[in-house]
Amino acid sequence: MIETHAHIYDEVFNDDREAMLERAFQAGIQQIWMPNCDHTTIDGMMALAEQYPNVCLPMMGLHPTYVKEDFQQELYIVEEWLNKAQASPSAQKFVAIGEIGMDLYWDKTFVEQQKEAFLVQCGLALKHNLWIDIHSRNAFWEVVELIEQVANPQLKGIFHCFTGTLEEAQKAIELGFKLGVGGVATFKNGGLDKVLPYIDLKHIVLETDCPYLAPVPYRGKRNEVAYIPLIAQRVADLMQVSVETIAQQTTENALNLR
Repeated sequence: MIETHAHIYDEVFNDDREAMLERAFQAGIQQIWMPNCDHTTIDGMMALAEQYPNVCLPMMGLHPTYVKEDFQQELYIVEEWLNKAQASPSAQKFVAIGEIGMDLYWDKTFVEQQKEAFLVQCGLALKHNLWIDIHSRNAFWEVVELIEQVANPQLKGIFHCFTGTLEEAQKAIELGFKLGVGGVATFKNGGLDKVLPYIDLKHIVLETDCPYLAPVPYRGKRNEVAYIPLIAQRVADLMQVSVETIAQQTTENALNLR
């Protein structure tokens, strides 16, 4: 299986990162895709990409909750890394632009800057022929409006940590995006039991968003990549197919983005 969204460079893994990754590999995870947050997370992410080539794959982008007064400088750094990757055959390549989007849950101070940062990074995705990994907390329709403003059918990607309604799922799919399904699918009142049975499996990819949002029975504790099979099993139960089918199809879905 492919883990499409994991912050494995996070400092909470500093004491046991290699053991955590070994558990993931033992659980059958063949690739781990790492979203960037801002300039402070790049070094740790790139070190893992170098240590585990073709397994731990980095994205490059500016997370919406890291969009502040200096967001334009942050975007220059993002663009520098993308240009460097394109210029040199030996440079580390990025799997996507991410994670990018809007977050209206924590702080609405920089809403307009979040919109501008998202649009700029959509442009970078199109320029570098990469898909986008979207964070849209309390901002699904605002992000949809921006995607429709870009109005380019080549813009594809994942709505990471999708926890929306069936209507929202159908809209994301209509726009050509996959739904990143994680630990929330295992929550009693997570809501995805009202969504997943009614959409085609070809639109789903798996993720943990670790160290956040650990699935049941680890809810409230540190999440890790090795818990992907728990999420896969829950998705299989909701969609009434085998877990083997979930593993095969979600892996194919993820690889089709590249």
